Order: sequence, then C-alpha cells, then structure tokens
Amino acid sequence: MTDQSSPDPAGSEAGKREPTLDAKVIDIAVRLGVLGLFAYFSLQLIAPFFLFLLWAVVLTVALYPAYDWLAEKLGGRKVISAVLITLLCLAIVIGPVAVLVVSLVETLSGWFHKITGDGLTLPPLPERLAALPVVGDRIAELWGLASRSLELFFTKVGPMLVPAGGRILSMLASLSGSVLFFIVSIILAGCLFVPGPTLGKGAKRFADRIMAPRGSEFVDLAGATIRNVSRGVIGVAVIQGLLTGILLIAFSVPLAGVLTFIALILCIIQIGPALVIIPTIIWAWSSWEFVPALAFTILIVPVMLVDNVLRPILMSRGLDVPMLVILIGVLGGTLTHGLLGLFLGPVVLSVFYELVIAWVKVGEED
Repeated sequence: MTDQSSPDPAGSEAGKREPTLDAKVIDIAVRLGVLGLFAYFSLQLIAPFFLFLLWAVVLTVALYPAYDWLAEKLGGRKVISAVLITLLCLAIVIGPVAVLVVSLVETLSGWFHKITGDGLTLPPLPERLAALPVVGDRIAELWGLASRSLELFFTKVGPMLVPAGGRILSMLASLSGSVLFFIVSIILAGCLFVPGPTLGKGAKRFADRIMAPRGSEFVDLAGATIRNVSRGVIGVAVIQGLLTGILLIAFSVPLAGVLTFIALILCIIQIGPALVIIPTIIWAWSSWEFVPALAFTILIVPVMLVDNVLRPILMSRGLDVPMLVILIGVLGGTLTHGLLGLFLGPVVLSVFYELVIAWVKVGEED
C-alpha cells in the first residue's frame, strides 16, 4: 500500500512556482501604479508650463545652428552667444509688436480727432442702399444723423457697439498675453542653448528605450523637421512680414500695422503677401503722385517675390511637408492657442507628419 500522505515533489514545486509568479505580477503592478501616480502628479505640475517648454524647445532646435556658429566665432564663449541670440530674438518679437501697437494707436487717435472735431465728412448715401427693403429707411436715418453730427451718431449707436468693443478688447488682451508668452519662451530657449547637446543625447537615449532601435533616428528627423519648417516657413514669413511692414510704415500707408499682421498670416499659410501688397500698390497709384508711387512699387514688388529666393536657400532638401499640413497646422493652432498656435501649429504638425511617414516607411522595410 502506498502512503497517500507522503509529499509529492512535483506538486510541491508547482505550488511554490504559482505564488512566486503571482508575487511578481503584484510587485510589477505596484511599481507601475506608483510610477503612474508620480507621472500623473508630475504632468499636472508641468501642464501650465508645457506650451512654454514646447515652444522653447522648438526655438532652441531651430536656432541652435546659429548659436553654434556664433559661439565658434566668439572663441567658444557659449554664454555670451546664448545671450546675444536671445536679445536678437526678443528684439524681433518686441519690435514689430511695438510698431503694430503704435500704428493702431495713431490710427484710432486720428479717427477720434476727426470725429470729435467734425473733420470727418460722409459722402451722400448711395441710392441703392436707401432703396433696400426693410432696412433702407433705417440706414438712411443713421446715415443722415452721421452726416449732421458724428458725435450724436456714436451716442445713439454706442450701446450696440459695446459687445463688439468688448470682443476687440479681449482680442487685444489675448495678443498681449501671446507676446508675453513669446518673451518667456525666448528666455527659456536662451537657457537651453548651452546644455543643448547633453539634452539632445538624453532625448535620444529616452527615444531608444521607447522605440528601439530607431529612436535616435526619429529624434534626428524631428530636429531636422523643426529646423526645416522654422526656417523655410516661419522664418521666411517673418522676413517677408517685417520687410512689408517697414515699407508700409516708411511710406505712411494707413493701417500699416494691421496690414503687416495680415501679410504675416498669409505668408505663414504659404499664400504670400500679394493679397495685401497688390491692393496697396493700386491704392498708392490712385492716391499718390507719380514719383512716390513708382518708388513704393519698385521697393515692394521684390518683397512680394523674396520667398521664392529665400525658401530654397533656408529649407534643407529631402523634407517636403505638404502645404495642406502647414495650412491645417496654422488654422488649428490659431483656433486652439491663438497667436501662439499661428507659429507653433505648423511646426508641431509638420514634425508629427514627418515622423508618421518615417514610421510607415520603416514598417514597410521591415
């Protein structure tokens, strides 16, 4: 007879393995839970500054070749080079905004003096407007009131303009916040120039841990795309916008600041400033004398075409982001993050597009 109470070695070993496996699963779950909890709270702390850091990283990657060149010319003085690049970027951001604000203030001030001093006269109301059904009589009444006294006209229609005025003020406040955002991001980017190579190596190691063995290749591709889009799209647009604004202000074109901003947006979405420049040239020939109109035309036409020369020089070959991607990035970024998204949207979406295309090609090769 066999002793049923005798120990079974195989069963004993299986019984020991099962608790060991469960213990490992529990241990891993606890570790992942603690890590996820720390990651969650850390992301909550970083979230308010995420866009600042993202735009600072974009600026650092885009401007690092210029910083490296300047540091070499200054004998390896990296801190001084970072400070000079930062100051130059601040001047590029603050200068046009200051000009835009001054131009807007001067325009509004001129309108105010004309309105309060009865220096602004209205032409006779077109008969077509007066003959419109339903609203024709109302338009004729308001037009007549404005012709007699603009002050009384604005007193009467002022309550209806308050909501629009509130929206304009909110837009100006948003613009001021975006400018402050750019300033802070530029300062952060200036602090990232010196430790840039170390941070780049860390980013590659982190990417290799996630997307081995091609993580570092994706980081290099992301950096190349950022520099490509920043220089070939944003950089060329800023240059064209600045040149357009300088000429509009130099020739005292009305609403020069607003027209410059519109031209900048058109340049970023790859349409070009022609929609602003051509009507301005037509207006100049109809309003100015021959010599200033000719001089303005000779100077402004090359600005309208300068992107055809600069873009092939500044954009590296082998990276061709479709215009639709840039357009969606501009529109989506603007709707989501305002003025900041106007610049950041096309860069981020272009990087995502290039990484997805590269990932698909890698999968086909494998």
